[in-house]
Amino acid sequence: MSLRSRVTAPDEPAAKGGPGDGQLVADYRAKLLEEIDLAEMSSLGLSERRDRLERVLGHILSREGPVLSAQGRTLLIRRVVDEALGLGILEPLLEDASITEIMVNGPDDIYVERSGRVERLPLRFASEEQLMQTIERIVSAVNRRVDESNPMVDARLPTGERVNVIIPPLSLNGPALTIRRFPRAFSLAELIGFGTLDEHLVLLLSALVRAKFNVIVSGGTGSGKTTLLNALSGLIPEGERIVTVEDAAELQLQQSHVIRLEARPPNIEGKGEVTIRDLVRNSLRMRPDRIIVGEVRGGETLDMLQAMSTGHDGSLATVHANSAEDALLRLQTLASMSELQVPFEALRDQINSAVDVVVQLVRHPDGARRLAEVALLASHGREPFRIATLAAFAAAPMTTEGHVPGRFVHHPLPRAVADRLYMAGEQVPQAFGVHLDDTHLAVREAS
Repeated sequence: MSLRSRVTAPDEPAAKGGPGDGQLVADYRAKLLEEIDLAEMSSLGLSERRDRLERVLGHILSREGPVLSAQGRTLLIRRVVDEALGLGILEPLLEDASITEIMVNGPDDIYVERSGRVERLPLRFASEEQLMQTIERIVSAVNRRVDESNPMVDARLPTGERVNVIIPPLSLNGPALTIRRFPRAFSLAELIGFGTLDEHLVLLLSALVRAKFNVIVSGGTGSGKTTLLNALSGLIPEGERIVTVEDAAELQLQQSHVIRLEARPPNIEGKGEVTIRDLVRNSLRMRPDRIIVGEVRGGETLDMLQAMSTGHDGSLATVHANSAEDALLRLQTLASMSELQVPFEALRDQINSAVDVVVQLVRHPDGARRLAEVALLASHGREPFRIATLAAFAAAPMTTEGHVPGRFVHHPLPRAVADRLYMAGEQVPQAFGVHLDDTHLAVREAS
């Protein structure tokens, strides 16, 4: 039975005495803990531990349990064991592959994101204390703590999910927990099927990556930046040495010569932090052919731009921005956050010489994630940023069903881009062609 049917079945709300009753779950969790040998349990693996708890609880229910249907009995066993061993009512949500985000806004409000849409679930924690116990179980597993002196925690679970916690007094709704599940790696062919891009754009992006253009993938939260970055990284030839730098390891490269670096937050004593910037700087000493930064968000942007300008062509990174123009301006702002006092004009020079292409993504109101624009950085030196659109998604008005239709539009490539592709042994995709006279190339200024 799917999670959706589990959480919406009419006989399963937390009715008093039913399998979803929080007090009933708590009572049988206590009975279960009384009957098991904790020393013996500690020697078992996770799956063996769960099997043992389910068997013991089954005996307890047969001996003194309430009268329940087979489905209700199974649900109660699952709820009690999840409370004793896992993350309680969050366990089935973490097992549902269709859910990409879990949002807990206090004990009574639980939302999930599924297929790009947010929905509220008819689930709740028994109390704020139970929610806090779940949060403490999560953060303690990654050697972190959350309390009034440390009311915000950002961490990654051993299974890869990204977790953010914020508690009162900072959160007025009660403890807030956000769990972001990283989707599996999708190929470019699969992204075509999702409508993210078309086959002509795949040919263009493939040629740009193989020809070692420096690419910035830009977009808002949840627009699919990491998904596209992962797909593009799969185009890098097998023989190259790749170093990935991430705040939380999400990329899943298939090449054999990959070194994955992940930032480390400070420990409970506030020591031992290793930042993205530390890792980017260190990656330059590792003889990389390409550097991939999961997301630039601070002073490491300057180091990344310098790497792109000094022999590490074909590098990739993502940045939070709402348009290609905004992406360039944001890179300039982020690079200025370095301890080096670099004038904005010099940073503009750095970006103009480092970045070749910005790939802008957008999430439409219908939940669809699409490539909004492929923009070429056409400016040089310290002149203001100028970009030329190589491809874009032309959206049509939303339908009555809530769908956003549209089509991808392709423009001829500037002669300099075509020549660089030819020199790298790549072909210009037929849908694009080449500008015969670049003096008529349509460019716009980012300001």
